[in-house]
Amino acid sequence: MTHLSQQQLVDLNQSLRCEWLEPNGLGGWASSTVSGAHTRRYHGLLVAAVQPPVDRRVLLSRLDETLHLMDGPVELTTSLFPGAVQPEGYQWLTEFSTDPVATFHYRIGDIVFVRTIAAVHGRNATIIRYHLAQAQAPARLELRPLYAGRDYHQLVRANDDITRTGDFTDDVFSYAPYEGQTAVRLHVPGSRFSTSDHWYYNYQYPREEERGLDSEEDLFSPGLLTVIMRPGETLTVVAAADDGDLEGEALYQREIQRRSQRSCPPLLQDDPVGRRLVQAADAFLVRRGDERATILAGYHWFADWGRDTMISLPGICLVTGRFDEARRVLQAFADASSSGLIPNRFPDVGETPEYNTVDATLWFFHALRRYVEVSGDQDLARQLWPLLQQMLDAHRRGTRYGIGVDVDGLLKAGQTGSQLTWMDAKVGEWVVTPRIGKPVEIQALWINALDTAARFARLCGDDESAAVCVEDARRAATSFARRFWNEDRHCLYDLVDGPNGDDAAIRPNQLLALSLPVAVVDDKHARQILTVVERDLLTPRGLRSLAPQDAAYRGVYHGSPVDRDGAYHQGTVWGWLMGPYLSALVRFGGDRAPARARRLIDGFAEHLDEAGLDSISEVFDGDAPHAPKGCFAQAWSVAELLRALWEDVLAQDRPEWIPPP
Repeated sequence: MTHLSQQQLVDLNQSLRCEWLEPNGLGGWASSTVSGAHTRRYHGLLVAAVQPPVDRRVLLSRLDETLHLMDGPVELTTSLFPGAVQPEGYQWLTEFSTDPVATFHYRIGDIVFVRTIAAVHGRNATIIRYHLAQAQAPARLELRPLYAGRDYHQLVRANDDITRTGDFTDDVFSYAPYEGQTAVRLHVPGSRFSTSDHWYYNYQYPREEERGLDSEEDLFSPGLLTVIMRPGETLTVVAAADDGDLEGEALYQREIQRRSQRSCPPLLQDDPVGRRLVQAADAFLVRRGDERATILAGYHWFADWGRDTMISLPGICLVTGRFDEARRVLQAFADASSSGLIPNRFPDVGETPEYNTVDATLWFFHALRRYVEVSGDQDLARQLWPLLQQMLDAHRRGTRYGIGVDVDGLLKAGQTGSQLTWMDAKVGEWVVTPRIGKPVEIQALWINALDTAARFARLCGDDESAAVCVEDARRAATSFARRFWNEDRHCLYDLVDGPNGDDAAIRPNQLLALSLPVAVVDDKHARQILTVVERDLLTPRGLRSLAPQDAAYRGVYHGSPVDRDGAYHQGTVWGWLMGPYLSALVRFGGDRAPARARRLIDGFAEHLDEAGLDSISEVFDGDAPHAPKGCFAQAWSVAELLRALWEDVLAQDRPEWIPPP
């Protein structure tokens, strides 16, 4: 876990860039920077998923803390305003740790004060625990709650609709910022409340400004809570947006016990990177509705996406032995399938699923295959076999968005205005990387899906369907070998039969032709592809989405939404792509490849202590030094590193390597 020193913490430029996350297993969280200052609209002390895992709301933004000592008041809070940092509580920090929860150590002269913050798993609730570890006399702790009461994508300004007062009874202050909104119950044992209702103006969020978005907000406080703390005493505060129990110390001890019991494979318990990746994986597995499970694509702003979920499932669920959750994830997406496709994403509350994806369903086949192989649960394969047949038939006949099998057996997809592959950036009507035609990774996924279907058909005693799938795979593989090799560049075309012909851009998508169970290139061509990928795309943080020598290359991911989306898949480095690369490397790179793969994985140790602490970012700049960007904690970035470490470096649960059909 992360440990930061006083030197790191009092450097505001550094401490503003280090963000901690306490997820609650519902899609909500507590999160901020280690400095204590919010730098994003998504930061908050209680961000609740009202309808898990969506309808997320920043309810309680922060608790401003002032410790009244014999020598006067000391403000522990840090806030950013235009042209000012006020107060500067970060200067009292001496240590920060995420072991086992977000923990802040302050020293003011001879006084030592400790704050810990923990989200309660399975509840929209946060525990804030204060410990006066060292002092010569009692101190008065003053807490000012500041509320936003808004959708997590929005910002709020001072307005007349705000609720001015709440109810304080038996140490609990209950307050709903707006009429009809979920009330937050704030339990501060031994406290008294005094009304002091004010708007606080112009909090500044610099990460939002960097993203070209509005970046200032006003927060409202209805009053102050004060409590006397004696030396050695602990005060456990609970903020909850539900009707659950508020016994803070019992909740805290149960949460610590739950975390200590999280399973970590024995082989990874002493692995400094592997152990942290296992712990990071827990953040993404959340509840959908009452009984289903799902995988959030990333924090803070993503919900659950079909493609991301299926790519992430082996690392998030199978390496960690969470087979029951894996089954529920697969079942949830199976139940939501339509026209032979699983959803591309589940939007926010009140919106219907979207199906604009050619690869999510193919990744579903792969995730189900790996689940059955690793867990041994063949019953789910039998249960879902009729659905898998429907999916295959829909692809053979043709389904939405121009997705269908062409006469050569390859899978074509795309229509003007739609983005269907993982390179899915779209701004207004501008699809940045449309990839209409026959994308290279889609063919690899299609051939592997057919191989998976043939195996499941035999398992179900359906030999006729198995034979059809085998023949379809053979025909597609033959066409692939004839169409995709680019002799001039010694690698694969990124796409063939597009509106402008074949696309020779050097991209990482071709790695899936090497990394999936059924390879669709021979050893000789695989080694040539690896040479090109390592020369043009490989970085210490993942793979570039486009080679730097390409005229369309964008080496820095920054600026307005248009600027960022224009660079998203045009050179930006993606962490998740390290997984397919490492699998291909170990498979085709010779005897020294596992050691090389190990060194690349170990290289992420430094990144686990920056940006989103204890996690892996979504993207990085294509240009060195490859600064982390996007979501600071991304499911498939964590999952694919963890899977590659487990399967390829440690050779555990490795899928059978199958040569081209």
